[in-house]
Amino acid sequence: MRSLLVIFAVCALVSAQDFECPDKSGFYPDPYQCDLYYRCSRGKSETKLCPDGLVFADENPHKELCDIPSNVDCGDRKELQEPKPTKGCPRQNGYFKHPDPQACDKFYYCSDGVPNELPCPPGLYFDEETSNCDWKESVQRQCDQITKDVLDDGFSCPDGEVMGPNGRALPHPTFPHPEDCQKFYICRNGVQPQKGSCPSGKVYNEDTFMCDDAEKVPGCENYYEGQPIEKNKTPKKA
Repeated sequence: MRSLLVIFAVCALVSAQDFECPDKSGFYPDPYQCDLYYRCSRGKSETKLCPDGLVFADENPHKELCDIPSNVDCGDRKELQEPKPTKGCPRQNGYFKHPDPQACDKFYYCSDGVPNELPCPPGLYFDEETSNCDWKESVQRQCDQITKDVLDDGFSCPDGEVMGPNGRALPHPTFPHPEDCQKFYICRNGVQPQKGSCPSGKVYNEDTFMCDDAEKVPGCENYYEGQPIEKNKTPKKA
């Protein structure tokens, strides 16, 4: 690895020496490598390199901007620096498809080599060429069996939209726990399951998708019978 860095440093120095700056100062792209560029000042060039995974946007020489490749037209600048992969991140920065080939509705956002798994909105698949989620009919991916996230108690988000009381689809629908009136489940973006719990004295009402008084929810009227209920304490005055 050290030898590669030395070689790159030598090549960058030679490239900087060969690069002829325009009359005006600013930031200019390397003609061959898309993530390599130069800062020109008074006819002298300084070699610059975008963070791994990003490339130089050359639309405005007055702006020093590195962006994801899908936002930049590199043209003939096909070359890139050697990748620095980490687990889950082919490069240090950017948006990448999930390593599970059937997880088309999920992707990784990598920042400085740290992967963050994110879901697409329901019905959309991740398109690595555009770094966006798009309608599955428009994405060239074969996902016959979508891999669902499953909680430790076996719950996974059901398919399809859930309509709220106002007749609109809920972006983050909730579902009742099968055995515990106080607990419920949240499906972030309709696909990512998460456990939830009502505050003491309240139970989950699946008709309103909210926490409610126990006596208002059939089957949960006696949930707190014989149990002490924690009350919000009034702050003492100074």
